[in-house]
Order: sequence, then C-alpha cells, then structure tokens
Amino acid sequence: MFAVIRTGGKQYRVAANDTLEVERLAGEAGAQIVFSDVLVIGGDEPQLGAPLIGGASVVAEIVEHKRGPKIIVFKKRRRQNSRRKRGHRQDFTLVRIAEILTDDRKPSAKKAAAPKPEAKRPAEAEEATKLFETPGEAPDDLKKITGIGPALEKKLNALGVTRYAQIAGFSPDEMQRVDEALNIKGRVERDDWIGQAKALAEGTKE
Repeated sequence: MFAVIRTGGKQYRVAANDTLEVERLAGEAGAQIVFSDVLVIGGDEPQLGAPLIGGASVVAEIVEHKRGPKIIVFKKRRRQNSRRKRGHRQDFTLVRIAEILTDDRKPSAKKAAAPKPEAKRPAEAEEATKLFETPGEAPDDLKKITGIGPALEKKLNALGVTRYAQIAGFSPDEMQRVDEALNIKGRVERDDWIGQAKALAEGTKE
C-alpha cells in the first residue's frame, strides 16, 4: 500500500518504512506526527480524494531536523551601483513513515523510547561547543561591531572568540562554522564583521 500526502505545499508518494525530507516541522526527534492531508491511497483497493480522502491519515516519526546546502542569492541592478549577496540554507525535517491508516483508525501504540544518554557536565558541555582557543589578552568589546549585541557577544565568547583580531582573521571555513554554531544565517558576511574587526583592531573605527 502507498499514499500521496501533502505537506509544506508539496506532494509526496510514501509507503511504510520510507524516509523522506519535508519542509521543517514542529516537534523533537522521535516525536510522532500525523499527516491528515491524504490525496491518494494505492494498493488492492485504490482511493482518490476530492481532493482529500476522509478518515485517511499517514503516521510518521521525526528522525532529525537538518539544513540543506548553502546557496548564494546575488542580485544586481545594471548601472545603479546596486548589488546584494545573501547566503541561505533551507531548514527541513527527515521523517520515517510508520503506517498508512484509513477509516478513521488510530495510530498504533508507539514503542518505548530508548533511554536518553546521561547529560554532560557543564565543563564538558562548554568544551564541546568551543571552536577557538581563547586568547590570553583581555577581551575586546565585540558589541562595537555592527550586528553584535550583548547576547551574541556572550555566545561568541563561549565559542572562544573574544578579540577583534580573531574575527578579522576568520577564514571562509571558520565563518561557516561560526554561522552554523550560532545559526546567524550569514550575518558575518552580510554585516562585514571581518572589515569592521580589522578597523577596530587598527584603531581606525571608534
């Protein structure tokens, strides 16, 4: 048996135990979700919706939330000295289809979840998220860089970034790692943190 479901404005053909990527859904990994927009059910007794099939649903389990590859959106207006470059990574959810239900049947009881691993101690958690070696010098006021506020400065410090010189020396790979760790969606490049940090380190920006 298979079904055609609709979610996130798209249609998907699914069967039991299939895994597929759909537009981002609410819920934690391991949570059970129900797709009630069922357009077609195939098998020994096919059913076509008009547009939906009443009493039909597809039960799935959230495997994980992920982000797609980075794409660059570049816009330019001729002879207007206008250009804009933006990076984007699309959020999506990986789900596993559990069962296809008809006639208003309820989902089967979910199996007991595996025990969660023991939580890390604070010191271990801090070490796991640290990306850079913290310099020995006194930290700079990173809030002088446009786009960095008190909350973001604290997160950068937690990653080991405390000095203008560190930001000024970011490589493309390091920019990507910071962007992913803080989920700031290209702000490093968009607000020109590197150029601002260089000016502050050289004392040419107040």
